[in-house]
Amino acid sequence: MSNLRIVARLDIKGKKLIKGVRLEGLRVVGDPQEFAIRYYEAGADELIYMDIVASLYGRNSLADIISRAADNVFVPITVGGGIRSVEDAKTMLRSGADKVAINTAAVGRPALITEIARRFGSQATVLSIEAKQVGPGKWEAYTDNGRERTGLDVVAWARRGVEMGAGEILLTAVDREGTRKGFDIDLIGSVSSSVSVPVIASGGMGTIEHFLDAARQGADAVAMADVLHYGRLSLGEIRKAALDADLEVRQLP
Repeated sequence: MSNLRIVARLDIKGKKLIKGVRLEGLRVVGDPQEFAIRYYEAGADELIYMDIVASLYGRNSLADIISRAADNVFVPITVGGGIRSVEDAKTMLRSGADKVAINTAAVGRPALITEIARRFGSQATVLSIEAKQVGPGKWEAYTDNGRERTGLDVVAWARRGVEMGAGEILLTAVDREGTRKGFDIDLIGSVSSSVSVPVIASGGMGTIEHFLDAARQGADAVAMADVLHYGRLSLGEIRKAALDADLEVRQLP
């Protein structure tokens, strides 16, 4: 069994690190480079960068940011937002990313998942799913930063994405994102039990107990933003709590 990963998520608009609530009402937090280095030095297992306006403008503008980060950060980096082709994925990976996350373009043309996986490997191919609850035990996948409905059932879409070649699922509960009210653990459990690849839970962390809840529901990694950006919790506190709860996490030197 692989270690539970503690992941710092950085949502980017232009050149700025931002944070919203339910992917809306965005506030500028600061320079993403400063935060990335801080999280790396504090022991984050991975970083996720999401260009949250990329789908709107049809492009991802993170290449320079990722290139700068890769000079100072030596843990895996995932990049998402506006990746619409194998060539876009290649640009991000050449800039220093280890994985690319695709959502809108994958919904529009699922074969893109297979194309990226065949070219760069499933381990570099992440299906990003923005989920909103539409009924008891039922969630719909959204695109364009949680704005556009797809009609796709989240669990079925996650299964299909894995069949197409995705090696990981980034699962964001839009209804919980930025609220600090906790993860949608039913969503995490439903997806985690339905796919054979790692699931990164994102959206809603406000306390250490929320982190432990997500892990116990089957998340292989837990992504967090608000609690780190605003200093509500430290990565050291989170890692210690995981160890105290007998969860398998990376031991820092």
